[in-house]
Amino acid sequence: MGYPTDLTDNQWELIKHHFAGSRKRKYEKRDLINAVLYLVKTGCQWRMLPHDYPPYKTVYSFYRRMRINGTWEAIMDDLVKQVRIRAGRNATP
Repeated sequence: MGYPTDLTDNQWELIKHHFAGSRKRKYEKRDLINAVLYLVKTGCQWRMLPHDYPPYKTVYSFYRRMRINGTWEAIMDDLVKQVRIRAGRNATP
């Protein structure tokens, strides 16, 4: 049983290609993303992250690396393009 903020299988399918080249780590990328989404949605402190998720230091490190290397921005750009196309508009304004 997950949290309401966790990605559905369909949502994960839309973004998982951004992590395809990543090497295998101790924690799954999807679990790390779910932890970040939980933090963003609930506004909880990093240290208050539920124990169902990876350790908060690991989640913070993942979040920071993805922010610095532009992965979060790339994910958002892709999602915006997909929504625009589904709405019958050009991918970019």
